[in-house]
Amino acid sequence: MKAILIIFNQADTERIEYMLDEMGIRGFTFIENVQGRGSVNGEPHRGTHTWPEMNSAVLTIVPDEVVDGVLSNVRRLDKRNEEVGIRAFVWTIDKIA
Repeated sequence: MKAILIIFNQADTERIEYMLDEMGIRGFTFIENVQGRGSVNGEPHRGTHTWPEMNSAVLTIVPDEVVDGVLSNVRRLDKRNEEVGIRAFVWTIDKIA
């Protein structure tokens, strides 16, 4: 099993939910109002007057064979609008209770 954390601009919320639905990924945790700045050239997303945009995040646990499809879809979303920004991070889950 793998955990995938997807951090994205709130403007892409519907696209992310649609992607998860289309891939048959039912279980996820949605986190709103995530602040940050991209590590390469991203603008801050702080929800302030100066930096008004905000991010959200989705955490999902999926079988290993699903990961490449999710990452491919995330890359495709990023190419659509690189200024908005989206990133996915994957790590191994050893046990679930």
